Amino acid sequence: MICAACTSNAIPAARSNSCRRGEDEAKISTGLFCRSILRDSASFSTYVNSRILSKTATGMLGASLAGDNCDFRVWAPSAKSVTLRLTNQHGTRDWPMQYVDQHFTFQASARAGDKYFYIIDQNKPVPDPVSRLLPEGVHGLTEIVDPEKFAWSDACWRGLPLRDYVIYELHVGTFTPEGTFDAAIGKLAYLKSLGVTVIEIMPVAAFPGTRNWGYDGVSPYAVQASYGGPDGLKRLVNAAHASGLGVMLDVVYNHLGNEGNYLRLFGPYFTSKHKTPWGEAINYDQPGCDGVRRYFVENALYWVREYHMDGLRLDAVQTINDDSPRHILAEIKQEIAVLAAELDREVCVIAETDENDAKLVRPAQAAGYGLDAVWSDDFHHAIHAFFTGERKGYYQDFGRPEQIARALENGFVYQGEPFQFWGGRPRGTSSATMPAPAHVICIQNHDQVGNRARGERLTALVPRGARMLAAALLLLSPHTPLLFMGQEYDETNPFQFFTDYGDPTLQKAVSEGRRQEFKDFDFAHDAVPDPQDPATFDRSRLNWQLAQGENLTLDWYTSLLALRKKYITNSERTCKAELIDGVIHMQLPREEPALKVFARIQGSAPLPELGAGWEKELAEESDGYAVSVWVEAPDVR
Repeated sequence: MICAACTSNAIPAARSNSCRRGEDEAKISTGLFCRSILRDSASFSTYVNSRILSKTATGMLGASLAGDNCDFRVWAPSAKSVTLRLTNQHGTRDWPMQYVDQHFTFQASARAGDKYFYIIDQNKPVPDPVSRLLPEGVHGLTEIVDPEKFAWSDACWRGLPLRDYVIYELHVGTFTPEGTFDAAIGKLAYLKSLGVTVIEIMPVAAFPGTRNWGYDGVSPYAVQASYGGPDGLKRLVNAAHASGLGVMLDVVYNHLGNEGNYLRLFGPYFTSKHKTPWGEAINYDQPGCDGVRRYFVENALYWVREYHMDGLRLDAVQTINDDSPRHILAEIKQEIAVLAAELDREVCVIAETDENDAKLVRPAQAAGYGLDAVWSDDFHHAIHAFFTGERKGYYQDFGRPEQIARALENGFVYQGEPFQFWGGRPRGTSSATMPAPAHVICIQNHDQVGNRARGERLTALVPRGARMLAAALLLLSPHTPLLFMGQEYDETNPFQFFTDYGDPTLQKAVSEGRRQEFKDFDFAHDAVPDPQDPATFDRSRLNWQLAQGENLTLDWYTSLLALRKKYITNSERTCKAELIDGVIHMQLPREEPALKVFARIQGSAPLPELGAGWEKELAEESDGYAVSVWVEAPDVR
């Protein structure tokens, strides 16, 4: 999660949750620029079903085409009046909307491509909170989109079970030179041959400008126009399914960005009862919250229903505050499960969290939220701290080699033990009841790379031997592995924090604030990239030439993923891992193993050589590190 976090003086920040930051700067981000000023139908053509918003309301929120007419409907309990300003081939005209039980409605002659604003109580014209497309940016007109126009060809696609997931996280804007959904389609064959099974797209909800990580989104239903808009995203998902790849979307339900956020005009979307790193929390449990809850629950359903998403990644759920009898996370999961059953598809809901809380994946009958998996940070932290030697921020609680083995075997390293970064408070719960695939683990992701001052990848921090060893442990573990775009071929370009605010105050604040964030570290004033500088964005683009021709790291990843598919994906997902004389011994399954990995992470002890009944499939030794992979001989059982 990255934020458009702001102080009361509208000072934005890079990601504010310091529990997922990189190297020395990890400790300093919490609250640095925080105080945001924001703050059922199964038909693919439907948008937001408002029947649960109101007992008397019928129809869909947003703009719903009906023949030559269009029904406009907005939930606006805070408004005294709402005017529809419609622009089409006949010009621009204002229409007063009718009030019905917290909603304002109007039917007008309109078609796809026409544009409109809402005017709340004679304030400035603003976009619809339920916009599919904002072609002129977050301050511009909403464009009416016909969701039935797109011709899907994935009727036979049924999604993937979590056990099959090998996730590839990508940022659309920097994944290809063009930075569009359509350009990403050209890389699907490469991803399929690599061995990944699911692409996870960083947030695409409309954000200010054209350069952003996506966590500054302010219009949750609108697909970023510069990426290709709704049809571009649909073409990418459709092509991925044709290639046998699933697609997950990163969604942000813990805050909204600053610039272009007009939700306050419409209703009680935020509350001061709870505080987040961005200021006031989204109102999930205070008066008026029913409509707010439906707005976000329906958004989750919308991505599955209208864009055929196979899963959602919920950003930083530890910052979602909800004291309701049924937590919003549980509600989202339960309603997605119902929709998935209606569609006869597999849909996974995965939460990002730094709390190591098994409650997120426990079933409802066991007082849990029933999510499918969580981002499990401890494996990353254990690997990173050990191989880099970094000990600032949350890395102060990592660095011991046995923690790598514990993460491999149990998922969570911290299961209630004191956590010094939290002031010695206990962190985590037991993971004994969590299946291994419920832990999504990585050695790099957008947070851990991009929240460093200069966005360095592991290629700049540790030798190749360490990277290849770490990749073997990641990809042959029983957990769900996640790759960050480019790591599989040792991308050397950084992934830095970039923004494209249009507000001059925010432009200045984010540039100065980023430098101020790292003032206590050994960086020259001009060494911290300016988020607003287009060059910061350009430096973060992948260099695909590195993946051409001979690439030992790419071959290594491809071989590891082939072994994973053959020996791990459909096996019993358990493992035994222990550290012996500086060598990690990992075997899967825990009992009667079919695969063994030996990884020398310290010292000079030779790796074990197995006898009859075992075959060595892969081996690598360089830079003082060594790893070998053994599989059971085919005639043993």
